[in-house]
Amino acid sequence: MDSVKCQALLLAIQYGSLTAASKELGYTQSGMTRMIRSLEQEIGFPLLVRNKQGVRPSANGLQMVPVFQEVVRASQKAADLGAAIQGVLAGVLNIGSYYSVAAAWLPAILRHFQTQYPKVEVHLLEGTNQELAQWINEKAVDCCLAAKPGADVAYDWIPLKDDELVVWLPPDHPWTAEKEIPVEWLNGAPFVIPLPDHDTDIDRFLAAKQVQPDIRFTTTDPYTAYCMVEEGLGISINNRLTTEKWTGRVELRPLAPAQSISLGLAVPDIQEMSPAASKFVAQVWQIVNGKTEK
Repeated sequence: MDSVKCQALLLAIQYGSLTAASKELGYTQSGMTRMIRSLEQEIGFPLLVRNKQGVRPSANGLQMVPVFQEVVRASQKAADLGAAIQGVLAGVLNIGSYYSVAAAWLPAILRHFQTQYPKVEVHLLEGTNQELAQWINEKAVDCCLAAKPGADVAYDWIPLKDDELVVWLPPDHPWTAEKEIPVEWLNGAPFVIPLPDHDTDIDRFLAAKQVQPDIRFTTTDPYTAYCMVEEGLGISINNRLTTEKWTGRVELRPLAPAQSISLGLAVPDIQEMSPAASKFVAQVWQIVNGKTEK
């Protein structure tokens, strides 16, 4: 089974469009169509349902998706191993990342990694805890830089750093006079929450502590939530790393008792990592722990 055809089908399903998938792979749409039809003939049944809106997997095609993903992974693993045997670290590295980690850590890490291993093509996927968990379960990523996933995800965990949860306060909020904010004070407080019900660190904290703030605003973007807090629309909480490079007037205060999240690397299976993924994981640990110059 041709891994290129499998990759073409997976991209068509991901984008819901043969046109978008063909652009991603650098093929003409007619070339993409021929590859999909050839794969369907090889399998013996239609894999896509085509309509005016685009394409979606057929019922049988959906069942075949994990098989096609495994074919693509095996092909890439063979190419990576072949390059490693020849003494050249090459291949494709798919990295999943929490939004705050992507902004605060990854630019320096990737610069360092690309300097040492320029032949490795890096694909970065940013997402929520829910999305990262899905990518790990599907082995769509080689590793994830994130908060520790839940027990329903199969992964190997490499802890990197405990990151403090802090309260975001408007600059003129009366709580700015306090050195720390008791957790119970959050009950009933006007609150801005990013990505509610997405298994975020905020969701986990509120559920674990049984805290019920007065949620006035929701948003899909942590920075938007930060700006809303700056304008006095409510308070919020988040991990300290999120605001490390932001320069607004929002005041940060630790919680009492102190709360933190574990940030680290989640790997689908550490024994099956590609050579490129192994080097990347080692380098992340060294940089985050100050063992090498950023």
